[in-house]
Amino acid sequence: MGNKETLNISIMDKVLAPVKNDLAEFNRHFKVSMKSHVRLLDIATSFILKQKGKKIRPTLVLLTASLCGGINPRTHRGAVMVELLHTATLVHDDVVDQADKRRGFPSINAIWKNKASVLIGDYLLSKGLMLSVSSKDYDFLETITDTVKRMSEGELLQLEKTRKLDIDEETYFKVISDKTASLIETCCYIGALSATENQDFRNNAKRFGSLLGLSFQIKDDILDYEGTTKLFGKPIGGDIKEKKITLPLIYAMQNAGAAESKKIIKQIKGISQKDNVDSIIQFVKSNNGLKMAQEKAVELASQAKELLKIFPSSEYRESLEYLVDFVVSRKS
Repeated sequence: MGNKETLNISIMDKVLAPVKNDLAEFNRHFKVSMKSHVRLLDIATSFILKQKGKKIRPTLVLLTASLCGGINPRTHRGAVMVELLHTATLVHDDVVDQADKRRGFPSINAIWKNKASVLIGDYLLSKGLMLSVSSKDYDFLETITDTVKRMSEGELLQLEKTRKLDIDEETYFKVISDKTASLIETCCYIGALSATENQDFRNNAKRFGSLLGLSFQIKDDILDYEGTTKLFGKPIGGDIKEKKITLPLIYAMQNAGAAESKKIIKQIKGISQKDNVDSIIQFVKSNNGLKMAQEKAVELASQAKELLKIFPSSEYRESLEYLVDFVVSRKS
């Protein structure tokens, strides 16, 4: 496990390297942005700040801005906005999922319970929106509010389909496009908006983010079938136990035919958190679900890298290309 973790850390170090100093400045801005006049909020946000995540989303804002002309104060405001939104969604997700841990720390709701956690998430979201209003970054405001809408729609569509267990490939892509890829797309688009008036640059940056987000989520869904508990940080088959129909299973059912697929759906409907899911994992593997899902992730990643060719060659472009390769080849 140590070697894999070390490998992942060194890969991320390489991705972050071109904007390392800017990321340190972002961290200062982000800390200030969370300040309030309520002691409970300050204690909670201080606790959040101690949970050092990879900061991929602000890094994408900084890298994309660098690609499009250079980082400026507006870039930093955009990076803070997306990280406030992301943090708010994590706090809310932990309430919805009744999660007790986040990055190895107790979750906000485990300490302050659900009511305070929902309000803390609302506060963080409102801080991000207010930042754009006070700075008159109305293009950021429009982008972020659309993203919040899409993320909510994606979550609710997945919830609806999980109950019915009737998700197909088209619906799956709608779910992950809204639920996951929309925020990655927004990071890249805000970075471009902050640094250039070139509409082609902006459009390519936005589409790049969308494809990167889709590739990331497909790979995440693959790892739920083929990772290991130690590496992945959550039990294998977690999606199956939550009755989530993801791309590997969709492809496997397409290949297996109606009768066998019907049996699998019936099995998933009756599954509980304590049940063994090995037979479903084996079904997906033997019907080429993982192979086809990986091919789709690589195809989308390739399209993402193609979009970067419009930008001048630089360490920033190289860093983004490296990130795309890492997203589809990672083992955890």
